[in-house]
Amino acid sequence: MRQPTSQQPQPAAGQPIRLLRELGTTPWPLVAAVVLALTATGASLSLPLLAKDVITSFAEDQSLLTPVIWMCVAAVGGAAAMAAAGFLIARAGEQMVYRVRNYVMGHTLRLPLLTVRTQGTGNLTARITSDALQLRQVVDVGAQFPLAILTVLATLGVMTWIDWVLTLVTVASLLLVTAVLSLTFRRLKASITGQQIAIGKIAQRFTSYLEALTAIKANRAEPLVAQVLADDADILRRESLTSARLQAIVPAATQLGNQFAMIAVILAGGTRIASGALEVADFAAFLLYLLQTIPSATTLTNAMGRLQAGLAARDRCNELLALPDEAADSPTTRAPAVDPAAPAIAFRDVSFTHPGVGTPALRDISFEAPAVGLTALVGSSGAGKTTALTLMDRFVRPGSGRITVLGHDQDRWPLGDLRRHIAFVDQKFTLIEASARDNLQLGKDSPATDEELAHVLDVLDLTDVIDALPDGLDTVLGRETDLSGGQRQRMALARALLSDAEIVLLDEPTSQLDGINEQRFRADLDMLARDRAVIVVAHRLSTINHARHVVLLDSGTVVDSGDHDSLMQRCPQYRELVATQTLRETATPVAAA
Repeated sequence: MRQPTSQQPQPAAGQPIRLLRELGTTPWPLVAAVVLALTATGASLSLPLLAKDVITSFAEDQSLLTPVIWMCVAAVGGAAAMAAAGFLIARAGEQMVYRVRNYVMGHTLRLPLLTVRTQGTGNLTARITSDALQLRQVVDVGAQFPLAILTVLATLGVMTWIDWVLTLVTVASLLLVTAVLSLTFRRLKASITGQQIAIGKIAQRFTSYLEALTAIKANRAEPLVAQVLADDADILRRESLTSARLQAIVPAATQLGNQFAMIAVILAGGTRIASGALEVADFAAFLLYLLQTIPSATTLTNAMGRLQAGLAARDRCNELLALPDEAADSPTTRAPAVDPAAPAIAFRDVSFTHPGVGTPALRDISFEAPAVGLTALVGSSGAGKTTALTLMDRFVRPGSGRITVLGHDQDRWPLGDLRRHIAFVDQKFTLIEASARDNLQLGKDSPATDEELAHVLDVLDLTDVIDALPDGLDTVLGRETDLSGGQRQRMALARALLSDAEIVLLDEPTSQLDGINEQRFRADLDMLARDRAVIVVAHRLSTINHARHVVLLDSGTVVDSGDHDSLMQRCPQYRELVATQTLRETATPVAAA
């Protein structure tokens, strides 16, 4: 994984995306595009006047060479300028979308875990896919809109100079169309917002089903799941049809208005020619300008429709950026110094309730984990063990009480510094889709040397595993190349060993291991616990026996804590838990990883 070479510009926390500010980040390509577009517009405006000269030359039997040459120069020059302007506008648009995507992706990664789960991965992904594509249109519109307005106004100015009466007839016809379209645009923005929400929902559902595909196949649930997805797709279809119906009105109404304008101008122009108030050559030039105005007017109306889609996408991105990230209330002061005499982790009357759940997951719990050695959190399912672990790394915040880390209140630690001192290994021993080398070095401030990597791989018996990969340490893990459960566990432990963290958190690390791998894991755990605090959520009796300190949880409260032998002597609930674990492990062989 590449180290970031430079910081991308980011809006301030809570600051919305402002399109003019984003477009102004790199102004020179846009300025050049505008100049080129104005040049193309000027060339287009000159063509009807040159055509008038050609008609006059025909009537007066003069040479056509000069006006024809100028017409060709204007046509070719205008086309070249327009092509260059189009490329520069597209370049500016892609740059803006690139920055917005970076804003959204970076902010999403900094959101609290609970917020990400509430939003849904599919809905969040839609912000950088379909929403970003809609937002891209704003740049095209941003360049087309003022130029189209300028073209229409300049053309109307020349048309007024030719014949002001016919110009009034043209403007009156166009204003009627504008009134109809203004009502359509308001409904169109709301419809597009609904369409984007539906896209996010179906993406979220589809993503969750792909993650659960093994269970779906095992239970022959493909037809049921396909029907649910079909229902979501039908909602998206209806939303899209509503948007398509409104968008279809825009060009139809524009074309109708243009045709009415043409009919009105022809009738009024014929009357003025018959009365002698207008020359035929002037009327021909006026008609050419009218025909030139129609595409610009059509561009304006189409641009308004695309602008509504872009603004709806901008609003959805801004809603996401307005969500506070998890470091919003983190101190910005310097991190406190580690107190080597203090416990690694200490809970003091800590309570926590998951949102939307009435029963507290933890209720006024207090315990300590020593600075060196293994601490096991044990208890029945739902006792609050994993919740306690997530509180330690500040994935969630306690409802009440106090947590200290390395001798200081958790709230005194800037979030980045807090997690620099803590290595977290989840239940799945998660590896990201990146090379084995990058996976081993996640969380390190500076890359590990080849010697350090080789030593850790050797210690955790991973050397042969890595050598067997197609590209060794540079093999990208995930998709077609993956590791077994035991290998993933050792990779996660190697990552913790390579880190400089004083605290290592392990969530149910033996749940996927067979007896042989569990023995190897205990040896690895010993190595980790020699000079740092290792806190493990444990279900296996072997891990409990091995722990220097055991904390027994039940229904969100601490029942007792101490070493294994003392708890066996004084705590009936602990003895019962151990007896149950012993019976289960004796009766049920552990599945191989």
